[in-house]
Amino acid sequence: MTIFTKDELDDLTKRVKDVKFGMFTTSDDEHRMTSRPLTLQQIDEAGTMWFFVSDEEEFTTHLLNNPSVNVSFADVDDHLYVSIAGRASLVRDRAKMEQLWKPSVKAWFPEGLDDPHLALLEVQIQSAEYWDTGNSKMVSLFGMAKAAITGKRPTNVGEHKHLGH
Repeated sequence: MTIFTKDELDDLTKRVKDVKFGMFTTSDDEHRMTSRPLTLQQIDEAGTMWFFVSDEEEFTTHLLNNPSVNVSFADVDDHLYVSIAGRASLVRDRAKMEQLWKPSVKAWFPEGLDDPHLALLEVQIQSAEYWDTGNSKMVSLFGMAKAAITGKRPTNVGEHKHLGH
């Protein structure tokens, strides 16, 4: 069950759907945080993000003791920044894998759906935050330059919104 309204979830999905990679951050057993790029396959109607991974990746073993994760997305050209926090688990659901499979995934898993190390990361979204300026670089730079000169916080630099708790 999602903690977001349908409109909030649709808004979040719309913002990240064209961002090719998200930086997936986990914490190991010594609480060291590490990140790696992963391709988001889906945000479903339940507020769950899905990623294909190999169960041989060391970070997947850390999820047992440290399931809290963060995934950040950035589209610098569109001035969009998204941070999503949630709880992750490694799952092997053949039906879900078949549903999400795309030919591009085969580049990482040459054996396809029959790869013995193919798994899914399921991330239950707990909260999300985004910054979307929607402005051109010139408008944004002008706003920041004006703020630097006047000492007043920049205005009209876009939308910042928190979703979830």
